[in-house]
Amino acid sequence: MFFSMFGTLAIAAIVGYAAERSGFTRNGYLPSIIICLGGAFLFFFMASMFRFGFGSPGVNAIISSIGALIIVPTHWRK
Repeated sequence: MFFSMFGTLAIAAIVGYAAERSGFTRNGYLPSIIICLGGAFLFFFMASMFRFGFGSPGVNAIISSIGALIIVPTHWRK
């Protein structure tokens, strides 16, 4: 579980960087990475507590990071 958490956070940081680099978001590099880390961290512990997910921890990290990037910035923008 310990290495899986670090892998999840590393994948989330890469997804945040790639989303900003590709133009998917316009938040800035650091905010996008922080949003992805928060979403992946939250989903990792929810999946651990309730035993649900989309497959492997890597797939969970990618999907939860993209979901956080979609939900968080659009919620605060006007």
